[in-house]
Formats: sequence, C-alpha cells, structure tokens
Amino acid sequence: VQLQASGGGLVQAGGSLRLSCAGSGRTFRWDNMGWFRQAPGKEREFVAVINWSSSSTYYADSVKGRFAISRDNAKSTVYLQMISLKPEDTAVYYCAADRDNTEVPSTTLHEYDYWGQGTQVTVSS
Repeated sequence: VQLQASGGGLVQAGGSLRLSCAGSGRTFRWDNMGWFRQAPGKEREFVAVINWSSSSTYYADSVKGRFAISRDNAKSTVYLQMISLKPEDTAVYYCAADRDNTEVPSTTLHEYDYWGQGTQVTVSS
C-alpha cells in the first residue's frame, strides 16, 4: 500500500503549484483523503481534506481561497492546487488516507491510516 506524493518544488511568492498523490496497493476510492504539511521546527498540520465522494471539502484558515483539493477516483489520485503561494507555505506536504469514509472528512492527523512520503514545497520571497 503506497501513497506517492509529487509536484513540489521551488516557487516565488505569488506563484502556483499543483501537488498530486497517487495511491496504489489497495483501492482508495472509498477513503477520505487529506493534505497536511510540516514546516521546519513545527508540528504537522492540517491543510485540506476531501471526503470519498468529493461532496465535502475543508480547508485550514491559512489556505482558504488559495488552495483547492480535488480527487479523481478513477485514477486513485488526489490533488492540491495551490495559488498565491506565500513564504509561510514552505513545508513538506503529505497526503493521507482515512479508511473511515464519513461524509464529513476528519481534519485530525491521527484519524488517517495511510501516509505518503511527502513532497517539499519552498516559496521564496
């Protein structure tokens, strides 16, 4: 079972990136999915989550209006479109899967059962 995150990189403030997370080894189409991030010296934090049917999404206040989470169940892939990036968005971004396919996806890290390896996003000022 694997979640493979990709799409990170170095971008200037105001720029955009699109992260992808591809699942393999089991079906993730019924899982709620999330993106979390961890900046140096800080705890891992919730960024955005989406439920299994894409009917519910939630965002951290710090990214509302700038980030958008989506998923393609046919491709077992979840995306995070990020625009208007700020230096404070610099972090390692992780995708995760929650086998509890509730209508309201959890924003709590310990609820998530599978984690990807992370992809580095660096925003320069």
